[in-house]
Order: sequence, then structure tokens, then C-alpha cells
Amino acid sequence: QVQLVESGGGLVQAGGSLRLSCAASGRTFSRYTMGWFRQAPEKEREFVAAITWAGVKIPYADSVKGRFTISRDNAKNTVYLQMNSLKPEDTAVYYCATSGTFSQAEADFTSWGQGTQVTVSS
Repeated sequence: QVQLVESGGGLVQAGGSLRLSCAASGRTFSRYTMGWFRQAPEKEREFVAAITWAGVKIPYADSVKGRFTISRDNAKNTVYLQMNSLKPEDTAVYYCATSGTFSQAEADFTSWGQGTQVTVSS
């Protein structure tokens, strides 16, 4: 099983940017689809973005399209989420996760990090 550790969260003003990182341990990182999900207070966790082992991006959530960009560096066992033009409604705990398939469905992601808090002030 892959171990995942997110970093890069924090407090930012609306309109600002953050880059999240997710470092993975395990020799098979490059074989997984890597995804980002988020969970806002009192809301269910939702899909944000995902990228296959070959770098193919699964369609972004409509709420982040055009503002967020996912990327990965298989040599560094790391996946990134560049978040621009942040809005207060982007405030959430952001999780990275692995999947063995091309999917946006939370149920298809089997290993999860502990999450990193992103807070966007208005």
C-alpha cells in the first residue's frame, strides 16, 4: 500500500494561490492514478482533480476548472495541485489519494493521506 503525505496548505486571501504537494512512499507510485479531493466543513468529500500514471488528466470538477492544475513527477513520487484565483468556497481539507483506475469516484481510490487544510479569507 502507498503511504501519502500532503503539504502546502495554509491561509490565503481570496484571489491568491497555493500549491499543494503529496509525497508518496512505495515503489509502485508511477502505476497509480493520483487524485485530489476536498472536504469543506459539514459537507461531503468531493472530487477535485486526478491524473493517470501517464500524465493524462481526468476532467476537473466544474468548480475548479480553469483555476486548478494537477501535475505529477514520477521521479519524485509526488503529485501537485496548483490552485490559483482561490475563493472562500475553496476552503476545505484537501486529500490526495491513489487509484488503480481512471476514475473520479471516491470509492475507486484506496489509499488516502491525512489531509492539509486550505483556508481562503474574503
